[in-house]
Amino acid sequence: MSSKQDLEGLLFVSGEVGISLANLADLTGFSKPAIRNMLDELSHEYQSNQDSALQIIESNETYRLTTKKELSSLLGKYFEQPLQSSLSQASLEILSIIAYKQPITRVEIDSIRGVQSGATIQNLVARDLVCEVGRLDEPGRPKTYGTTSDFLDYFGITDLKELPDLPQIKTTDENNDSTGDLFLKEFNQSAVITEKDGEQDE
Repeated sequence: MSSKQDLEGLLFVSGEVGISLANLADLTGFSKPAIRNMLDELSHEYQSNQDSALQIIESNETYRLTTKKELSSLLGKYFEQPLQSSLSQASLEILSIIAYKQPITRVEIDSIRGVQSGATIQNLVARDLVCEVGRLDEPGRPKTYGTTSDFLDYFGITDLKELPDLPQIKTTDENNDSTGDLFLKEFNQSAVITEKDGEQDE
């Protein structure tokens, strides 16, 4: 694996939040000037390759891997198209985490789940089930997410208080892998209760 591949991989997993020059240096062991040179080379490769959809954006020594501006119209059509399909397991898991922990950042969601969540979050935003509710006052100004009124309508509830209380979660490493499942379990329990209540009302 080349040095530029290392940087490219870190840019990819950092998502919309991006990653600072200092963090790149700490993780790779490369000097900051060397990293700048490699990122400049990588950025030039993206820009000169007409078949590449990617570009590198830098702001205050924080770097992000994004799609090129000329794709904005096409990508906009994707997010504007009707989304009639049912929610995936990953979508439900992320929704449950946001519902219980909002406002919450993508990085915090990733930490709970143990996998990347950026693309799924964007799909949930496109469905109007999740929205940006603010930004943290820290490097990169990461977005925080919360649920919407459409989220309540989708699951047939009128208030987040209708969700069952979440059991106490231990923060030891051995429990980290199951934390996301715990959120989803309680969330699904609420959905089942709501569905049964709806049947009784009929």
